[in-house]
Amino acid sequence: MSLNAEAQSVSAADFANLARYEADNARLGAPGRGEQRVVFMGNSITEGWVRYFPAQFPNKPYIGRGISGQTTPQMLLRFRQDVIALKPAVVVILAGTNDIAGNTGASTLGMIQDNIASMAELAAANNIRVVLCSVLPVFDYRWKPGLEPAPKIVALNAWIRQYAASHRHAYVDYHTPMADARQGLRAEYGADGVHPNEAGYRVMAPLVEAGIRKTLSQ
Repeated sequence: MSLNAEAQSVSAADFANLARYEADNARLGAPGRGEQRVVFMGNSITEGWVRYFPAQFPNKPYIGRGISGQTTPQMLLRFRQDVIALKPAVVVILAGTNDIAGNTGASTLGMIQDNIASMAELAAANNIRVVLCSVLPVFDYRWKPGLEPAPKIVALNAWIRQYAASHRHAYVDYHTPMADARQGLRAEYGADGVHPNEAGYRVMAPLVEAGIRKTLSQ
């Protein structure tokens, strides 16, 4: 589906879209000796970022595992296949906006928090270091208008920050530098108010790099 049409049609046979990266994972193989592989788990924002990885993260073993439209329960279901099995040193988790949009049904902040915590716990149990990212600012979802997501995102980000601090995970704040006065995405960083453009990703890149460096140095 288009990255600009976030509302997702969910296949009952493959709710988590495990098929999306199955062949890519098989081809990837184990990390090389001394390789500090990083897997980016997320939705369309992560999926759309991958095209800029060569320019923004040159020669880095960074692997994108974003799927457009996905919510945190879907990511949790594919976390073992698309993250743990790849044996990364670090996982970067950017998730939650599509839950707030209701892409796979109504979801409370508590439900989103539980799923993010579960992914972080799975990673830690498998000796994978965790970088938790703030949800990007959104004033309104064009495919589902009127939900007033901005304050919900602010509240979710406050929880992510606190959870990261209490579990010694790195936290990356994309929201603060990318938000406008109404807590939406600044126009210069994305035309549809949800997905970053190249300029938006240029803001995000050094922030996540700092988070990765921090967690690898701990």
